[in-house]
Amino acid sequence: MSIRVKARSGESVEGLMRRFKKLCEKEGLTKDIKRKEFYEKPSERARRDARKSQVRRVKPEMGMMPPRREKVER
Repeated sequence: MSIRVKARSGESVEGLMRRFKKLCEKEGLTKDIKRKEFYEKPSERARRDARKSQVRRVKPEMGMMPPRREKVER
């Protein structure tokens, strides 16, 4: 997984670095580095994964449900 960026003709170093950073973001490299910055216990990782999967399951259900109507007493 190597990211290579070739300089275009007339491109500045700043522009080259900007393109490199965007490619790293797109590949998820920076997110992965931040996540692995500190040690995470296996139980914490499992808890985070379970929470993430629960959110993935609940999101579509929330979008499909019609808004609740309030009861009108007569």
